Amino acid sequence: MHRLLRTNTALRTFTALAALTGLGLTAGCSSESGPTTREAAERGPASESSRQPASTFWVDPDSAAARQVEQWEQQGRAQDATVLKRISEQPMAVWPAGDDPAPDIEEATKGAAKEGRTAVLVAYNIPHRDCGQHSAGGAGSADQYRGWVNTFADSIGSAPAVVVLEPDAIPHIADGCTPAEYHADRYQLLSEAIQRLKRQPKVKVYLDAGNPGWINDAHKLTEPLRKASVDRADGFSLNVSNFQSDATTKAYGRTLSATVGGKHFVMDTSRNGKGPLVGDRQDAWCNPPGRGLGTRPTDRTGDPLLDAVLWIKRPGDSDGPCRGGPAAGQWWPDYALGLARNAKEA
Repeated sequence: MHRLLRTNTALRTFTALAALTGLGLTAGCSSESGPTTREAAERGPASESSRQPASTFWVDPDSAAARQVEQWEQQGRAQDATVLKRISEQPMAVWPAGDDPAPDIEEATKGAAKEGRTAVLVAYNIPHRDCGQHSAGGAGSADQYRGWVNTFADSIGSAPAVVVLEPDAIPHIADGCTPAEYHADRYQLLSEAIQRLKRQPKVKVYLDAGNPGWINDAHKLTEPLRKASVDRADGFSLNVSNFQSDATTKAYGRTLSATVGGKHFVMDTSRNGKGPLVGDRQDAWCNPPGRGLGTRPTDRTGDPLLDAVLWIKRPGDSDGPCRGGPAAGQWWPDYALGLARNAKEA
């Protein structure tokens, strides 16, 4: 069974993406027009003002990657620190804590507001999350989840934000991992969450739809997405925490879009620079070796259906206790360094 793992919300680090032209938010230049990491390295250490890329995105100056860079510089590991800036100087999504999402969201939106940018948030607290596997947990009841979503939305307020809603929730219905007795409640909760989040004036919502390496036939997601009211969302998200290539994911997204009223989509490219690990799908999802950072976040996609490529999974956060990794979501500097060394745009 193919699974995806998430960021540990207990880390409480914050990062945000900025205004996205394709999402109908205020836009500026694409990160693709900014200097490369090598060019920046040749000029010397990034200053506070040069830390931000020439893009519409906002970068968390206190991410785990940024703190690691600082530590390695102090330890004399200058070369490794420079390589790791390929992560620390890029925007990554925020996964607010499951107990109380308000502090993480407020930090992210305030940090982004200082730069005139937009926060990208992941709502990941659905009851019976991850089928009881590495990222198990979530709200203890439907009512608790409703309260959590309400706090989540209230914390955004009038700030612009992009919300990726419940990674895995729909695919786990489609693959049968989530027991049938939970399906109706899950559809209802997702539908209500979309409606609640869309009450905030500047929020865009993308309901997660897994990845093409998980549910091979995109049509199997059509009915579940419709039952969860994807028609009321701005679209769906793909490849969260996974490794499918850009081309494969785009093709899959176009196929799925055609079955749900032409909805747009966003995709996670944080670790897909080398594509998926070849071999047994059972093991390919969890801290696969030899992977690399993918396309840097941008809203200049050149695809009318693809609103943005994002780094939703925070590169360097473990998928779980496999291949020598720490618990799901824990920062793993050695794995992060490997991803950075193998970066697609290095």
